[in-house]
Amino acid sequence: MLAALSDHRHLLLNGVPLMDVRAPVEFAQGAFPGAVNRPLMDDGERQQVGTCYKHKGQDAAIALGHQLVSGATKQARIAAWAQFAQTHPGGVLYCFRGGLRSQIVQQWLKSEAGIDYPRVQGGYKALRGFLIDTLEVASAQCGFVLLGGLTGTGKTEVIAQLSHGLDLEGFANHRGSSFGQRVSSQPSQIDFENRLAIDLLIKRNRGHGAFVIEDEGRHVGSCSVPLALRLRLEQAPIVCLDDGFDVRVERILHDYVVQQRADFVAAHGEAVGGDLFAVRLLESLDKLAKRLGGDRHRALRATLLAALARQRDQADPTHHRGWIAPLLRDYYDPMYAYQQRQRADRIVFEGDRQAVLDYLSASACVASAAGGRAV
Repeated sequence: MLAALSDHRHLLLNGVPLMDVRAPVEFAQGAFPGAVNRPLMDDGERQQVGTCYKHKGQDAAIALGHQLVSGATKQARIAAWAQFAQTHPGGVLYCFRGGLRSQIVQQWLKSEAGIDYPRVQGGYKALRGFLIDTLEVASAQCGFVLLGGLTGTGKTEVIAQLSHGLDLEGFANHRGSSFGQRVSSQPSQIDFENRLAIDLLIKRNRGHGAFVIEDEGRHVGSCSVPLALRLRLEQAPIVCLDDGFDVRVERILHDYVVQQRADFVAAHGEAVGGDLFAVRLLESLDKLAKRLGGDRHRALRATLLAALARQRDQADPTHHRGWIAPLLRDYYDPMYAYQQRQRADRIVFEGDRQAVLDYLSASACVASAAGGRAV
């Protein structure tokens, strides 16, 4: 009998190579980090089989599936599965529920390519359910500290230096502000949650029981912080990171202008990438038009346009300071100050980068601030 593995924790904790044999549309809706899509049926074939199942029943649907995936199509797919199995001999395959599709792939791999390859018991649904439980249990059992600070203080850089930091912006592929959209798209909500859950699983396995998360609010771009975790974070203690205004301006200039433009150029070439970068920056500012007010928005937009022209014509990004500084001083900083006044009773520490790192790196302090939970 061909093997079916049921230790979902082991598979996800140890990064076992995963071959997802669901249709591409299913894979796009949600998958696991590092999983590779090698479908049994493409989207069109899956739709035809599904329609047949509804109208004629299971036997007719199975017969149609074998008809659609036959001959050269069948051989090409077996070759793709065999290549994955040979490249990843310690891997596993799965379909949605660990049923017929993954069993067919197993059988064809064995009969046509001579490869015994295990499938996941319960398939994608079981792995996803395990990760949902992982998130909910961690949200209930672990301690959490929010890392706050004015825009541009480099909170994400601090999170990256902590073994017990959870990088929500990294999981969401977004910097978390109106200007935070990156060149590449954000993951689906399911992928975002899966990435977060697996990181929690790995770090809890290393002995961490309390975690530091950047103060993001309910959303990181289009990704929503899972409800159970969000409810915990709304009560979590806050550590505030301080940095000088000029340093913050320079960090914003580098991350959102210099590096962002370089990312666009790397992805699309100099001419197209430069134009797309300019459009993205203007769109980001325009999202704030109502909050800024008409006059202030128009003034900042004019400064931004002039800075973009200077950057394009003379490769000089420094004029972007002309809109970054007033946007921080007159919009982001007052908004942050207001939010902090509403949560002043939750602030347990404030300091510069090294002081905050020292505080958060001391496991006893983290556990104490998080409500007495041991790390």
